[in-house]
Amino acid sequence: MKGKIIVCGSQKGGVGKTVTTFNLAYALTSLGKKVLAVDFDSQGNLSTCMGIEDLRNEEKTIGHLMMAEIEDEPIEAVDDFIQNNAGIDFISANVYLSAVDTKLRLEMGAEKMLSNILEPLRNRYDYILIDTAPTLGSLTINALAAADSVIIPVNPQLLAMMGLQDFIKTVSKIRHRINPRFEIAGILLTMCDSRTNLCKVLVEEVNDTFKGQIKVFETCIPTTVKVGEAVYYNMAVEQYSPKSTAGIAYRNFAKELIGYEG
Repeated sequence: MKGKIIVCGSQKGGVGKTVTTFNLAYALTSLGKKVLAVDFDSQGNLSTCMGIEDLRNEEKTIGHLMMAEIEDEPIEAVDDFIQNNAGIDFISANVYLSAVDTKLRLEMGAEKMLSNILEPLRNRYDYILIDTAPTLGSLTINALAAADSVIIPVNPQLLAMMGLQDFIKTVSKIRHRINPRFEIAGILLTMCDSRTNLCKVLVEEVNDTFKGQIKVFETCIPTTVKVGEAVYYNMAVEQYSPKSTAGIAYRNFAKELIGYEG
């Protein structure tokens, strides 16, 4: 059975995309799934979470694989680009990906480059998770074109609706023009402070707006300092503090996602 390729995507920053990708990868791994996490953001935040200390000197990144694909150069063994942290396989990224972004705009069939790299890896993993930049540029379109589905993290404290409709329109265009199998896995509410009325109101607003159209995951990821502490130590929150509310939430989210994916 082929593995699922899932993007964690949003055109808004500050919604917990990278932290979600990292913690979901760990939770799925701890549930016995084989996971590959791909950092597809030139800032390399996911790579930092995975413990890469000197991003600038990384020479085997997703950017290098992409450039080889663009230039039609034979790719060395892809295994040389795959690293491991806490049982999670991952491919790192750094600022070199920005050069790829620029070059992609001039290429024929540009939107399929990442798909060409990841398709041969499907048979080795249950899940391939892609972390993207908070933009709708050529790199993000590449990620969406390669994926089966997208998880959209939404921070209820950042005016949840802003940018969400635009992102959903882009998803629709990707499905109609490039990738007919592509769908929205669901909206994940992150950084929820259930004690505040604002959070409750916005959660209700998201549910009311998309009910019947787009799945809103039942699991909400709570706000807790443990998440930031865990990232500092290059650990998933469940690994760092197994009893923390966020760690439990990410594990529940992984179970919910597996149920959704069937």
